[in-house]
Amino acid sequence: MSDSPVDQSRRTWVAITAGAGAIGGVAAAVPFVSTFAPSERAKAAGAPVEADISALKPGEKMTVEWRGKPVWIVRRTKEQLESLKKTDAQVADPDSKRKPDELTPEYARNEYRSRKPEYLVAVGICSHLGCSPTDKFTPGAQPSLPDDWQGGFLCPCHGSTFDLAGRVFKNKPAPDNLEVPPHMYLSDTVLLIGEDKKA
Repeated sequence: MSDSPVDQSRRTWVAITAGAGAIGGVAAAVPFVSTFAPSERAKAAGAPVEADISALKPGEKMTVEWRGKPVWIVRRTKEQLESLKKTDAQVADPDSKRKPDELTPEYARNEYRSRKPEYLVAVGICSHLGCSPTDKFTPGAQPSLPDDWQGGFLCPCHGSTFDLAGRVFKNKPAPDNLEVPPHMYLSDTVLLIGEDKKA
């Protein structure tokens, strides 16, 4: 073994090039790893979207985008769920029998139109001309709403009303209930919109 002294300038140069190589490797890997997440284009084309519902309190609504459409997630209170029994006779399609394959997956063809009674998952687009209804969760008489209003949604364009299950009221311009998109729960706090079958 040689007892010659270590060339410090050479050692520094080796350390710098090794560091630069590592940084370059990371820089090259980041774009590659990011390709595993759905792109904005893929999301717009229909890739499933995850929604974290852990912070959603009873009586609140959050909106996520799926296929370029607003999807509402409403955590209904016990009183809001009870109100659905009162609106059964007032809505045009209480059992979601109209266009079931287009508007209501089989698991949501129940009185709550949902997988879990507490949560409504619906596309927030009126079935009349594609407007987006507004929240009218407070029960009681209000402008443009009946005196016995139980809470739900009002489409301001032409006055269609929907209950808290997204069911359209009778004698309104909107012909159908709000669409329930395919969805499933990945956990108690994470909802996957756009897919409802495990691979």
